[in-house]
Amino acid sequence: MNDMPPSPLKRGSGFAALFVSDMHLGARSCRAETLLSFLQAHHADKIYLVGDIFDTFHGMGSNFTPTQHAVVQLLLARAQSGVEIIYTPGNHDAFFRKYLSMQFGSIRVLDQVMHEAADGKVYLVTHGDSVDRLASRFPLLTRAAAKAENTFRGLGNLAQRGLQRFDLPITQQVDRVVARINDRIRRQDDFQSRLIALARQQGADGIICGHFHQPALTVQDGVIYANCGDWVENATALAERHSGELMQLDWSHATAPALAQRAPAPSHLVAGS
Repeated sequence: MNDMPPSPLKRGSGFAALFVSDMHLGARSCRAETLLSFLQAHHADKIYLVGDIFDTFHGMGSNFTPTQHAVVQLLLARAQSGVEIIYTPGNHDAFFRKYLSMQFGSIRVLDQVMHEAADGKVYLVTHGDSVDRLASRFPLLTRAAAKAENTFRGLGNLAQRGLQRFDLPITQQVDRVVARINDRIRRQDDFQSRLIALARQQGADGIICGHFHQPALTVQDGVIYANCGDWVENATALAERHSGELMQLDWSHATAPALAQRAPAPSHLVAGS
């Protein structure tokens, strides 16, 4: 693997394409305010919604906040303005797979799609749950675990609001505990290698995915592996510059400029060329 150091990126920069996954709109755990500020600050000619945009595991209705509605309204406004939006559903919003290959104005719903960057590189864009062995073998257990996490985060949010009311320090212990548990589970599963194999099978130079809530931009076995990350545990996305260069964006501190990480480049593959 070969990583390049981060370089600064100005707010409000325009991109050729923006890749965002795992918003989990409708879940208590969604970092909606941070997500909305990110979308307001970043524009692109094309937007890829790389799955788990909505979280149907939790019923959505009671957890759908005004800020989450504002996120949906912003995306619809972008589509109405002519921005092409491609939606590749995931396991939490699998309902939308009933509408594969359909187009609603500037919004297309596809299970997976090939994206050709300005530099000629081709990326397979798909959510990534198709290679998740745990979710495919134990779907009911996975759904129950997701509901338990959502409830746990909801209790954590209540505790934080109580601390704010009395001007006490805000704790992030719930986020840390959940992240630690998820990391231990993911270490037991080499999902990255399976996603890279999927990209190679389809003749792509790389894969852009989500699902596993682990932002990444690296090269393995000559294939670019780019994971958008999420808006629950992290606040990250991917973007393509007009030159074709793929970058990772970190919006975890919404009051500070985003950090960008360039696509790594082995000797035979020069990113941004």
